[in-house]
Amino acid sequence: MTDLVPLEVGIFSRTWRRDSLDDVLAAAATHGFRALHFNFSSAGLPSLPDVIDPLDCAAIAAAFTARGMVMLGLSGTYNAIHPDRSRRADETGRACRLIAAAPLLGTRFVSLTTGTRDPDDMWRGHPRNGHPSSWRDLRATIERLLEAADAAGVDLGVEPEPGNVVATAADAVRLIAEMRTPRLRVILDAANLVAATPPERQRDVLAEAFDLLAPHTAVLHAKDTAVDGSHPAAGLGLLDYEFLFELIERHRLTAPVVIHNAAEDDVARARGLVEGFAAPVRARLSART
Repeated sequence: MTDLVPLEVGIFSRTWRRDSLDDVLAAAATHGFRALHFNFSSAGLPSLPDVIDPLDCAAIAAAFTARGMVMLGLSGTYNAIHPDRSRRADETGRACRLIAAAPLLGTRFVSLTTGTRDPDDMWRGHPRNGHPSSWRDLRATIERLLEAADAAGVDLGVEPEPGNVVATAADAVRLIAEMRTPRLRVILDAANLVAATPPERQRDVLAEAFDLLAPHTAVLHAKDTAVDGSHPAAGLGLLDYEFLFELIERHRLTAPVVIHNAAEDDVARARGLVEGFAAPVRARLSART
């Protein structure tokens, strides 16, 4: 991520559904993006391929280079504690191969999900997520993924998600402490952290979370949170973006900010809002260095 400016505003490649990767990159460029978090589906492949052809990786990397674009990271999300052990083992093997391929694509960051015991939806909570066996299974999965990451020189990102085993900032810090490796980083999504939080408590919750997570943060996500528990695009919910960027500045975070959950026809508005908060913070942080 060395080619990025501080607080570079990027977006998920899956925002656009197109017939080719070049069409996806063209759509992103039209909106002023030069940094994308990539999913293999944007190149017409499964998100977690069984086999990854180095020639496909070279073609994807060349497409980014041709447009002067940067791959912020690669999506390696799957249910890391799926109750079906054989499925979990198969998908962990696929994720290890994906991690090994990341440098061929031009990135050294892979995003993960810590998973749930729900067999059908990797984002949905389950009563057994808090059972000690779930944490043990998560650790075993992460250990395998870290072996692949060490071999490839890749960092892995975990994101606190309300429905996952790592549901809170404290959970993320615990996992990082137990794994004892700088390769395990945090994807900080403020909307996840304040989901179901009363508005009057939002600033306290965010401040506490940033104190814990800022030293480990590799990427920031930008979406919003609503009363009904949904996560609309940035600026369409209850998240206090002014205070969020105050915290980013306070902790001197310069990680990329990736827009999440924006519909195609809402991308320009979402980008304008996030960049409007990021630009003055970027300027002040740059002036201090």
